[in-house]
Amino acid sequence: MIIAIDGPAASGKGTLARRLGERYGLAVLDTGGLYRAAALKAIEAGADPADPAAAEAAAKRVAAADLADPRLREERIADAASVVAAIPGVRAALLAFQRSFAHRPPPGFRGAVLDGRDIGTVVCPEAEVKLFVTATAEARAARRFKELQESGKVAIYQRVLQDIEHRDARDRGRQAAPLRRADDALGLDTTALDADAAFERAVALVEQKLAGKPS
Repeated sequence: MIIAIDGPAASGKGTLARRLGERYGLAVLDTGGLYRAAALKAIEAGADPADPAAAEAAAKRVAAADLADPRLREERIADAASVVAAIPGVRAALLAFQRSFAHRPPPGFRGAVLDGRDIGTVVCPEAEVKLFVTATAEARAARRFKELQESGKVAIYQRVLQDIEHRDARDRGRQAAPLRRADDALGLDTTALDADAAFERAVALVEQKLAGKPS
């Protein structure tokens, strides 16, 4: 079984992917981590992440072990990842990795759940279940702002909101695999939901889809 979860930054899709993976015995792949890893490799090589050739070369060096690097959670890497993700060559370089994970998950798993921006539209359009998770930009900025504060980092809400809005614009406006809801994806708005309520709603949607009931 393949579950595809798409949505903008800080919508809660990563947490949902992990919890759904535990619930259904699925391997989990945060595809955003692949783009963060590509961005980090480009930066470490002294290159500009916006340079298509350098970014594509970095993407081709990404391996599964790179996803465990704690530096991938840094805001500077997240911002650079949004830039490299708009480069067609980078997306092409990482596409095979994602599809291989989805169709040949690690031993012991009955399938995979992938979250990102184009899983249901490009990476796994054949996924049995597709969820499109969203929330208002203000709600997402508030979540990110809280995370930064709890980690001891200095943050300004308006700046976090501006970063979220700029990232949304890049993700939705890029030519290569822009962020959009697949025609057959089930929508989940988490604006007014906490993590547990969002998970319960997601499980209900998954069960609804697996049972063949209309959305």
